[in-house]
Amino acid sequence: MEFIIKYLWLMPTAPLLAAGIGALLHRRQRLLGAGLAIGAILFSFGLACVAFSTTLRGGRATSNFRWFEFGTTSVQLGWVLDPLGAIMAVMVTFVSLLVFVYSVGYMAKDENFTRFFCFLALFAAAMLGLIIANSLLLFFICWELVGLASYLLIGFWFQKPSAAAAAKKAFIVTRIGDLGFLLGILYLYGRAGTLLFYDGGHGCLERNANTGVMMGTTLIALLIFCGAVGKSGQIPLHVWLPDAMEGPTPVSALIHAATMVAAGVFLIARVYPLMTPESLQVVTWVGALTAVFAAAIAVAQNDIKRILAYSTVSQLGYMMMGLGTGGVSVGMFHLTTHACFKALLFMGAGSVIHGCHEEQDIRKMGGLSRRMPVTFMTYAIGMMALCGVPLFFSGFWSKDAILDAAHHWRFSQTPFYLGLVGAFLTAFYMTRQVVLVFFGRSTNQEAEHPRESPPVMTLPLVILAAGAMLLGFFGTPVWPWFQSYLAEDNAVFDFSKLTEGGQLGIMLLSTGLVAVAMMLSGWIYFKKAASADREKDPLETAQPALFALLQHKFYVDEIYEATVVRLTVAFAMFSDWLDRKFWGGLVRAVSWLTVALARLSQTVDETVVNGSFDAGTETVRDSGKWVSLLQNGQTQRYLGAIGLAFCGLLIFLLWGSQ
Repeated sequence: MEFIIKYLWLMPTAPLLAAGIGALLHRRQRLLGAGLAIGAILFSFGLACVAFSTTLRGGRATSNFRWFEFGTTSVQLGWVLDPLGAIMAVMVTFVSLLVFVYSVGYMAKDENFTRFFCFLALFAAAMLGLIIANSLLLFFICWELVGLASYLLIGFWFQKPSAAAAAKKAFIVTRIGDLGFLLGILYLYGRAGTLLFYDGGHGCLERNANTGVMMGTTLIALLIFCGAVGKSGQIPLHVWLPDAMEGPTPVSALIHAATMVAAGVFLIARVYPLMTPESLQVVTWVGALTAVFAAAIAVAQNDIKRILAYSTVSQLGYMMMGLGTGGVSVGMFHLTTHACFKALLFMGAGSVIHGCHEEQDIRKMGGLSRRMPVTFMTYAIGMMALCGVPLFFSGFWSKDAILDAAHHWRFSQTPFYLGLVGAFLTAFYMTRQVVLVFFGRSTNQEAEHPRESPPVMTLPLVILAAGAMLLGFFGTPVWPWFQSYLAEDNAVFDFSKLTEGGQLGIMLLSTGLVAVAMMLSGWIYFKKAASADREKDPLETAQPALFALLQHKFYVDEIYEATVVRLTVAFAMFSDWLDRKFWGGLVRAVSWLTVALARLSQTVDETVVNGSFDAGTETVRDSGKWVSLLQNGQTQRYLGAIGLAFCGLLIFLLWGSQ
């Protein structure tokens, strides 16, 4: 372990270098751009596997260094290798590798193919840096880079107004949560004097949380949780996640499966020693409400990717509920299985869209099971894993572990019942989607002649389908390997006791609800799939008011538009007026007063005055023109001046140290 920790920094550095080189390539150098990104993430995957193998023998290793110091205080950064980070690194690099390969086929005709792989590599590098970070400060730096990369990828097709708006929305909404995260970091540093997770193998967070120093631990934990709420799309900051569908489908697969949204869950798992019982109650309730809220909305959506987007929000709620009621192992197990089958579903949706000539409305699809057999079979496996079909699908084991932990939560059983409702709704909307897309007949002439995707796209689907079936067996009651592997990371729920007491009954209850939901949805939508008129949903006919409420996402966006957005715009307009008219008017008044006083001071001979005064005025004007270049309101020029000053300071320090 001491050997691998020396080279762990190469894991995020490899894709970061690929992104840097890719940014310099011409758009025609497509093969080189894709090859660099895939080769870099393949190297990171290999390194992650080696790191993972070293953690199987137990233990933890860190490598810290002093970044800078001021007075008697120093700020340290570093990286850590432990079971939590190792399993996360393997999952991220594995899914990212498959998404990168899949993107070669999906983006083959895009003229900005090289730039796309540059952004993908940057995204993967930021996420891997976040995973190995041994300091909340380094974690936050990589956290913000993840946000930047998501902005670039969601708005990749920036020529589409909807894509540009979605990118801005994602960036701004997540910044709201990040502000709370930053405040939590500052408060933690003020209380504890360190931001390291581990120092020499010893837990800094545990030590500070268990001493009398951390009087504000609950507040710190809740502020940090704000960052997770934003990144992982929990209510009320979930609104950016469905709009992220405006990016290319490989981006959706990467964001919703292994990178950005997983970062919030991983954050809570990493700072779990700081989570007090009070803060975990908040995490549990937010997760449970999010799970049901998003699942209900997904029932009434018609865009194939948007249904999966709300499904992601719902499943992230389950993960948070698992962290709050059962501990790190419960939440992380579902995160790992979900990454596999949700990447499969998004990439399968991309295959459907690709085969149906960019059609995304499920009401206009149909009969694809015969035309796209590989996509259909793999998508069906992903759907059953997400629904929690027993016994051969990973989602069954990870979802039921969360439900069981919620059932034994000492504060309330309401989250458990909310989880059951969410499980029922998940099975209902996923069955609806599969029936309308793959059975019946199409109502769109373009979608009537679909084609199966090329092997470069279907091979990753087959691999992910295998993972969606096999991963669950690493956390069954018979062999709870995953839970014992993360046992030292504060797991408080014993999976090995799932068959004791009423826990088997909970499994049967959730399975029964899933079966009823699938049969009910199949009975309703198989008829609809066979009919010529597929525009109006049967639920819309039966309950038009409720369906409209769900279809419009409980009008959350409209409420935000009428309140938060409108108030923000009004404040911005007032600030602009204040800047231009009031403060700008004061500055202009001072300049007019100065010129007027200068003219009144002409008390000497007219000839001498004209000569000397005009010459002096011209000199002042020239010097003022040069100085004004530094204060012209252009951020780019300010950043350039800061960069030059930084380079000058660096040269001075290096020269002085010799």
